[in-house]
Formats: sequence, C-alpha cells, structure tokens
Amino acid sequence: MDATAATTSSEARTARRRRRPRPALSALAGLLLIAGCAGDAPSALNPAGSGASRVAGLWWLLFWISVAVFVEVMALLTWALVFRRGNVRIRHGQPLRFVTVAGAGLPFVILVAVYGVGLRDLAALGDAPGPEALTVEVTGHKWWWEVRYPGASGATANEIHIPVGERVKVRLRTDDVLHSFWVPQLMPKTDLIAGETRETWLRAERAGSYRGQCAEYCGTQHAHMAFMVIAQPRAGFDAWLARLNAPARQPTTEAEHRGQQAFVQGTCAACHTVRGTDAQGRVGPDLSNVGSRWSIGAGAVPNDAGHLGGWIANSQTVKPGNAMPPQPVYAAQLPDLIAYLRSLE
Repeated sequence: MDATAATTSSEARTARRRRRPRPALSALAGLLLIAGCAGDAPSALNPAGSGASRVAGLWWLLFWISVAVFVEVMALLTWALVFRRGNVRIRHGQPLRFVTVAGAGLPFVILVAVYGVGLRDLAALGDAPGPEALTVEVTGHKWWWEVRYPGASGATANEIHIPVGERVKVRLRTDDVLHSFWVPQLMPKTDLIAGETRETWLRAERAGSYRGQCAEYCGTQHAHMAFMVIAQPRAGFDAWLARLNAPARQPTTEAEHRGQQAFVQGTCAACHTVRGTDAQGRVGPDLSNVGSRWSIGAGAVPNDAGHLGGWIANSQTVKPGNAMPPQPVYAAQLPDLIAYLRSLE
C-alpha cells in the first residue's frame, strides 16, 4: 500500500468515527423527545388532582432512589476497576461488614421506608368522600361511557363534569365485559367488574379538561373508549347540571326543524334519547347535548360536521364493531340531520 492509499484509508476511518453517534448525545436526544411529550398530555406525572399527586410523588421517590443506587453501583465499579489495581491489603472481616451494611442493611431500611410511604398513600387514596359529596354514576359499555347524576333526568356520554376543588364520588359498573376507569392526571385506575358496583373519587385542583381512558382490554375498539373529565368552577358546573335536567334545545331554523323531524321519525329514535321529543331510546347514548361534546364515538373522531355525517351514514367505517348499524338516511336529509344534532348543546 502506497502513502496515498494509506492516507485515504486513514481519512475514511476518521470520517466514520465522526459520523458515529455518541452515546451521551443519543441519550440527551432521547430525553428531549420524552420532554416533548409533556404539556397537556394525560400523564400521571403531570397531576392536576390530589389523588394523582400521591401517585406521582411515589413514582418520583422510587425514581430518585433508583438513580441513587445506579450512581452508587457505577461509582463502586469505577473504584474497583480504576483505583484498586495492584496488590491491596484488605483487613479481615472488612468485606463482610461492607456487604452486611451496603447489601442488606441499607436496602432493608429503604424498602421499609418506601413500604410505609406506599401504605400512607394507599390509605389516602382509599378514603372515600363523605355522604354529602356529589355523586356521579358511570357505566361502561362496549365501547362508550354512560354518565348519570342522581336526581338529574338526563344523561350524557363520554364526558364527566365536576366542580373544581371538590371531591366527587364516582360509582362504577359495567354493562358487559371488564373495563377499567382511569384518569391519569386525577386518579389511579379502578376496574369495573360485572355484577359489582365499584367506587372511586375525583378531585381537580384547577379548571380544565382531563382525558380518561379504559385501561382494561375490552375488545376491538378498546383504544376508542376514551372520555373527558371537565372541571369547572361551581357556578359553571351548576349551570351545566341545570341544562342536563332541562329539555334539549329546540330548533330555530328550517333546516333544524327538518332535521328534528327526520331524527324522531327515523330509526335514530329507536336507540337514542333527545329530551323534550318523542325520541326516548335507551340503547345508545343520550344525544340531548351531543353538539357540545368533545368527540364522536368516545374519542374515535372529532365532533365536527364532516365526521358526524360519516358517523350517521355508516359508523362501522369509523369505529368497526360498535353497536350502531348503518342508517337508512336519504342524502337530502343528511345535511338537515347534521344541522339539528350540532345545534343540541
């Protein structure tokens, strides 16, 4: 090999080394990507309620203990590999004392402390609100959530309204298979078991919308069984609850009148309720306030005119396997039906 070829080969190896990603830079990039997932994401590490705060606190406690253990192990390994080379005299019994203290005593103290903190948080999470607390009844269906308030004549779906700063009791049951009720920013999971009524509670420290999710695999549309907890000031909550007791908004335009007629006289009324009309179906969700809901199909698609029209015509193309069959709606009726449903707020 001549000098020119050797130089070229050396330059190529240097270029490859420069292109090779460094582990530290890769780790930093990964942390930045993880940080980019924060914000309004429904993360248990971004708590907005006292229940989720306890879970997040316990998680961070375990995380920093793990970090401390990792740093200690790496330090001892570095010391053993770098600074303990050569012949080193070790006193009799010194290794045994070190293993006893660092390998048994210290972990025992840490585990007992963590266990005590866990028992404290578990007791706090299991402390139910008093009998005077607001109660919400939630029923899991395949694949949506029915929400009722005792004493209220109406119901809603896939939305739970609660007042800010108050503990709200949530009674849970399932109408079919196992589900799991989870609002990561407010409270840990609670399983819904057939034949049983389970209870949990929610408390939001600040106003906002907090996404929840079924956390137990329940069939093909398990991923599209989401709901929203909407925390609002007490006055706003009371006004919303009053609307839940009142008849649905009446049509104000010709298109809305035609849409209401198509809804009541068609197949929609066999399964759905609109308060104040002859539509009193109990199979599907109450649609009296469907126009103001955050989504269609429990998080399947946004609640806008285009997706609503596709859902009415054939919801199986949007959420395959759900209980709503394709509807025999004439193309001329569909815009009026969409206008009527979107007016129900």
